[in-house]
Amino acid sequence: MNFNPQFFIRIALGLMPVLIFLSTLMVLDSFKLIRARAILLTLGIGGLAALLCWFANSFVLQTTGWEMRWYARYGSPVLEEFCKALYLVYLIKASRVGFMVDSAIHGFAVGAGFACVENIYYLQSLSDPNVLLWIMRGFGTAIMHGGATAMFAILAKSAADQRMTTNWRVFLPGLAVAVAIHSFFNHFLLPPLLMTLLLILSLPLLMVIVFQKSENSTRAWLEVGFDTDRELLELILSEPMSTSRIGLYLQSLRKTFPSEIVMDLICYLRLHLELSIKAKGMLLMREAGFTPAPDPEINKTLSELAYLKKSIGKTGMLALAPFVSIKSQDLWQLQILGK
Repeated sequence: MNFNPQFFIRIALGLMPVLIFLSTLMVLDSFKLIRARAILLTLGIGGLAALLCWFANSFVLQTTGWEMRWYARYGSPVLEEFCKALYLVYLIKASRVGFMVDSAIHGFAVGAGFACVENIYYLQSLSDPNVLLWIMRGFGTAIMHGGATAMFAILAKSAADQRMTTNWRVFLPGLAVAVAIHSFFNHFLLPPLLMTLLLILSLPLLMVIVFQKSENSTRAWLEVGFDTDRELLELILSEPMSTSRIGLYLQSLRKTFPSEIVMDLICYLRLHLELSIKAKGMLLMREAGFTPAPDPEINKTLSELAYLKKSIGKTGMLALAPFVSIKSQDLWQLQILGK
């Protein structure tokens, strides 16, 4: 590899567009759902996916004898989108993303990391000094990789929320769309400049629309959820709880569970509501431009919540289902407290 000033100019022209767009997405995230450290990790994982695919693509081409043109259209899009999607599947299944906004940012970051490594390889091998070619390579390929993976993340997260499951089937439609976008780009049906312009105009616009929709749903979830959790917590802490509907329900559990388990159920519900209110309050403060102070006791409280969850078991969690939501947003909000 010949390291010279011209090479570094190519790298800058090839990488800066997608990194600038990724930074723009993070600025649009008014709730600051993702920290910069997490984005850097996701970029790195996208880069590792690119290296993995480079070896895998070379192996497949050598062992199958598939013509490069056809493999680029129908083979590599499947392999590369699958590899990029794996980390996002983990994030969704582990409830580490709560809304389409943070799913989209992580998705674009994976694609951006992938494109960065891929563009470094291609740009250092190009002998054409045409600056326009470098810019088109940076914008076109990078926006395609980032946009396709972001579309997978958006569709996968939406399907998982609607069906309230992370079964592998919910990820297939998003993967199919990402592969279709990638394959269409590799068909070169349009001149490179027109293809780049099409990607620049369509995918970012779609991302902005998704951001606006997700921001509105986040705000609605915060406002409704905050009031509901607060009212429920006040009811639990009030003296006449035993005469309320929730009190009567919890008392009825004594017929099914031992007294000590019922006490653990009540303690778990109280702690969960307190943490839920605190998490929603943090998000509202971030939206208003404030940085909430870290709570030194939060990890201890989360550990206590985990202990109580283990103590009451799956049957106990089912008993609390009317009051403790199992939606991904509510599970995710507990994750952000420990960050």
